[in-house]
Amino acid sequence: MITVVYVTAMLISFEAEFLQSHNAYRKQHGAPALTINKNLCRSAQAWAEHLLSITTLKHSNKDYGENLYYAWSSATKKLTGHEAVESWYSEIKDYNFGRPGFSSKTGHFTQVVWKDTKEVGVGLATDGNTTFVVGQYLPAGNITNAGYFEKNVLPAGTKVDSKSTGTSE
Repeated sequence: MITVVYVTAMLISFEAEFLQSHNAYRKQHGAPALTINKNLCRSAQAWAEHLLSITTLKHSNKDYGENLYYAWSSATKKLTGHEAVESWYSEIKDYNFGRPGFSSKTGHFTQVVWKDTKEVGVGLATDGNTTFVVGQYLPAGNITNAGYFEKNVLPAGTKVDSKSTGTSE
């Protein structure tokens, strides 16, 4: 019973950090705040547990946007919700705002700040040493149709206006 309460409290704290980190980065890029979707959380949690059981990093076959994070440590380590999101956001260094578009080197970053995405779910699975984090997003980002990256991946410094559309300043 104590373990279940501890794990539940840990997941709630992780989820809050995960959402807060997303929204802090999104605000920098003129994207509106995300909300937690509990159905996405259940899906992401099931996928994270599956990944831990097979110890392989691979995407699910869902119609959601999806970011995956994997960490291993020989010592037991508590991962924060911020660490996974920060690792995805760090891909900004490779994103070319002058030539917007999809790249496997920046797809995690672009999903984090994708303006049209409204909801996120998170799953965390760990055995104490190996940890998998799954973020699932609705609507999905990284749509490669013409103009979508220009509209959804805005430079840092873009402000969120009252209609949830970005304006550059």
